[in-house]
Amino acid sequence: MSTGEFTAGIRSILPMLIGVVPFGLVAGVTPVAGGLGADVGIGFSTLVFAGASQLAAIEVLTGGGTAIVAALAACTINLRMLLYSASIAPYLAHESFARRMLAAYLMTDQAYAVSINRWAGPSAGLAAGDAAGLERRRHRLAFYLGAALTLWCSWQASTVAGVLVGNAVPDSVPLGFAVPLVFLVLLVPTLTRAHAIVAALVGGVATVVGHELGVGALSVMLGAVAGIVAGALVDDDHPEPDPVPT
Repeated sequence: MSTGEFTAGIRSILPMLIGVVPFGLVAGVTPVAGGLGADVGIGFSTLVFAGASQLAAIEVLTGGGTAIVAALAACTINLRMLLYSASIAPYLAHESFARRMLAAYLMTDQAYAVSINRWAGPSAGLAAGDAAGLERRRHRLAFYLGAALTLWCSWQASTVAGVLVGNAVPDSVPLGFAVPLVFLVLLVPTLTRAHAIVAALVGGVATVVGHELGVGALSVMLGAVAGIVAGALVDDDHPEPDPVPT
């Protein structure tokens, strides 16, 4: 595994931790404040490792809902991971099953965004004879793991900190404000081409409309599908990922 690519993955994710750490604190504080206990907060972050889904499930449980309803709420919100995995799969197809399962467990919005931007973006090094680009393509998983593991460690540490702090955080401290900021940090750098802007606008509008119509967590999936379709209709260029030698 390439140390250089692993380090590059770490560097790429570091700016996003500014929003992720407060988000993790929320994930730790919320179950304690709801009376579920510290073990639930830490368990959710370790096993589920999905911020928005964790908070949705915790909200259901603290509201008196069953574990099945909580799991369904979490899975519904995380349906977007199906789209991420389908997008990223061709780039990691040459890796072993165990490594791909590790990548699946570590999948987050942030790790996906920085990886797909490096592999499919202008810096991918797809030009013939680009030795640096060829080297990067052989060690894609190293870059992904550098980013994903850095975020995982930060998330676990911030969740534990949130659990320890618990109800000591004043209501006046807007930790929840970090949640939308995390996703804005991912979105804004991608709005460089017409199809990306159209996809973002259509996806955002569809999500809001779906929420107002009462479809609940499915509004996220509705917005994602609508944005993909709109972006695909506008985009005339559909590059295929290059084959990677085993």
